Amino acid sequence: MAEKYDTLSPELRDWIAAQHVFFVATAAPDGHINVSPKGQDSLRVIDESTLLWLNLTGSGNETAAHLKTINRMTLMWCAFQGPPQILRVYGQAKVVHPRDPEWSTCTETLDAPVGARQYFLVDVEFVQTSCGYAVPLMDFQEDRQALALWSDKRGEDGIRDYWVEKNVTSLDGLPTGILD
Repeated sequence: MAEKYDTLSPELRDWIAAQHVFFVATAAPDGHINVSPKGQDSLRVIDESTLLWLNLTGSGNETAAHLKTINRMTLMWCAFQGPPQILRVYGQAKVVHPRDPEWSTCTETLDAPVGARQYFLVDVEFVQTSCGYAVPLMDFQEDRQALALWSDKRGEDGIRDYWVEKNVTSLDGLPTGILD
């Protein structure tokens, strides 16, 4: 049932674009494994072996901390509508912060709203599909607006203060690089 590929085919790239939610998993050599659901309009497939994901400010910054210690990331999508399928993309990622020269190039591909924390430029090592027969069917209603409203209310200075308070280290005390 599982199929492995070296790159993302045009069909898989189109399928990713049609999904409303995906999951990101990272881990440092020691400590907690992190799996986070992601949504909104926060991901672009650049080409058959490159993804760009915009990470918005949240309560933790585990992904950035983990990537500083070991550069590996898995992204996963599940078909909640239509034919069943699960897609996992395994790769390495480069963190791009607002202070980095690459930030402006990333914003040309995927707009950075208030609260944008980092981009992750993911180099695909390989791709795996599997059946997804046990994934439930669910209807998409709409994207939540709570995070955008929260970010807009705080503004850029308030977001930076939040980073200082909540995003400088991971759950395991690892540095995230958010303010380096």
